[in-house]
Amino acid sequence: MNFELLMQLIVNGIIVGLLYGVVGMCFVLVYKSTQIVNFAQGEFLLVGAWVCWAFLTYFQLPFFMGFILTMVFMALFGVLLQMVVLRPMIGEPIISVIMITIGLSIFFQSLMKWIFGVSPQSYPKVFESESVQILGLNIEMAYLMSTVISLAIMVAFFLFFKYSKYGLAMRATAFNQQIAQSLGISVKQVFAMSWGIAATLSATAGVVIGLVNGVSNSLSTMGVKVFPAVILGGLDSVVGAIVGGLTIGVLENVAEFFDSQYLHVGNMYDIAPFYVLLIILWFKPYGLFGTKDIERI
Repeated sequence: MNFELLMQLIVNGIIVGLLYGVVGMCFVLVYKSTQIVNFAQGEFLLVGAWVCWAFLTYFQLPFFMGFILTMVFMALFGVLLQMVVLRPMIGEPIISVIMITIGLSIFFQSLMKWIFGVSPQSYPKVFESESVQILGLNIEMAYLMSTVISLAIMVAFFLFFKYSKYGLAMRATAFNQQIAQSLGISVKQVFAMSWGIAATLSATAGVVIGLVNGVSNSLSTMGVKVFPAVILGGLDSVVGAIVGGLTIGVLENVAEFFDSQYLHVGNMYDIAPFYVLLIILWFKPYGLFGTKDIERI
């Protein structure tokens, strides 16, 4: 057994799993505050990656300036999207709102193709060295940066929800919207804030993956790949999203290793997480950390 290759894949899986966890937290954030599963989450990655690429390519901005401007743009983008498209749907059946997020997914994919074309594009060179050796393992500089950013986002998430006024308002709204409104909390403002944060954090993952693999419409499929991680951890659990993301990230790479070395089935990288998801949900229908709903009649 090639242990060096296995360790390399596990480390890569942990790094990518942290990105899955960040995007998963966005799923959970929107779901807990609005009770909506956002099927356009993957398109937030796609839009953010293309916007950052445009800042770097067309405006020749330094990477970190372009990255910060992208985050500002995506925060405004998420807030405006909620206010203009989704706010009028408050009080409507949940399935109607979910169908709108699916429509937004298709719309933004088509819009990005129309604006930027269908050919993958590479980011301008950002780092002097593309990779670095750590304990004998070859780590992409973009992945190293993403690890720092992902951990910083998770810590910031914890501090925001634990200590800030707006974080407490979002927690109250997630617990019960009517009670939160009776306490003077603007539920509409919380909804807009949750979509703005979700768009911003998802764009971070999109930029990092774009640095490594280039930008193309395939980036939006990460929303589909993260969904098993969210369900695995529990759709209403931030901790579950992180654990689920790490689990799926490592599982993908370990499955690829054993498939290439022994099984030779093909495409295990993509399908193994869904097999494991099915098995776990047989025993834990609400996910590893999800809250079981109890309805009394």
